[in-house]
Parts: sequence; structure tokens; C-alpha cells
Amino acid sequence: MRGIPNLEEAKIILNEAEKLNPGPWVQHSLYVGQAAKLIAENCEGMDPEAAYIVGMLHDIGRRCGVTNMRHCLDGYTYALENGYDFLGRICITHSFSTKNIKEAFGKWDCSEDEYEFVVKYLDSIELDDYDKLIQLCDALALPEGFTLMEKRMIDVALRHGVHQHIIPKWKATFEIKDYFEKRMGKSIYSVLPGVVENTFKL
Repeated sequence: MRGIPNLEEAKIILNEAEKLNPGPWVQHSLYVGQAAKLIAENCEGMDPEAAYIVGMLHDIGRRCGVTNMRHCLDGYTYALENGYDFLGRICITHSFSTKNIKEAFGKWDCSEDEYEFVVKYLDSIELDDYDKLIQLCDALALPEGFTLMEKRMIDVALRHGVHQHIIPKWKATFEIKDYFEKRMGKSIYSVLPGVVENTFKL
């Protein structure tokens, strides 16, 4: 797939980012990538390696330091500066399952012009299966491993709080889950090792 690094380049990019800003986001990103690969392997027409790469790097904006929603824009900027336009798209779309910028959990720690850029960007695109897959996998991965979506959602809500746009966001994520399960012909959890143990601490 064009617009993304190859797998070896992606690993180097993530390792460099971890040195710049160590934290649990790195392990979370690795599990998002693994989940995306495992689900894509069970969906005809999807590229599992491409899914793995964009899942692994969806939060690459965090290389710039500890930020809130700015990481989406920082990831987009970093990706485009390196010629990875499709990865840049994923850096923005992974947080917006309804394309409503107000559904974000974190604060928008950026300028008004940057905020408006993200609004216009989301308005200009239609989410494809890779956008939706990374949105789904972002809701399936803790730094410790795969988990039920509900546990990940509560984990994020406890850290960032909730607001009126969160329920529509959650509903959209469950719709994405149903969409991929229909494509797979089975539960997404059936392909995610350790999900029971991580969810229930068994």
C-alpha cells in the first residue's frame, strides 16, 4: 500500500518515538497494530501488513511529547513530512468514529487554526475500512494486551472524563465491531489471544 512506511521502517519509527517520549502508549500502539493485523487477516480484500503498520503508528504524534488531542495533528504532520500520506490520515481519523471533532476525549491543545484544519479535514473525507479498523482496534488494546471494548472505554473515560458526545462515539464503535464481525463471520474476540485473561485478570 502506498503512503505508509514498510514494516521495518515502521519499527524504527516507533523505537525512535519511544526514546523521545517513553510511556504506555508504545505498548498500546503495538497491540493496536497486532489486533488490526489479526482482524484484517480474516477480512477478504484487506492487507494485514498495512493494517499492522498503520495500527502500530496511529499514535506516532506522541513522539512530540506528552500532549492531549494535539497528538493527532502532530502525527499527521510528521507522517506527511516523511511522505506517508495514508498514515497521516489514520493519525487524524483514529479518534473520530463519527467524524465529529467534539467526540474527542482529550483537550484540544492546539491553535484555533489547527483545530479548524482538523474539522475541515474530517468533513472532506469518507471513512474507509482501514480508518474504521484502527478506530476499532484502538478500543481493543490496553498497554497490557487485548481487552473487551467496554473495559478499554471505561479506562479512557476514567482518565479523561465523559461528555455529551461520548455515547454517540461509543455507539459508532460498536457498529464498527458489528461490521467487521459480519465480514469475518465470527467474533473479533475469537482472533485476539489473551483477551479473556487481560479483561478479567485471570
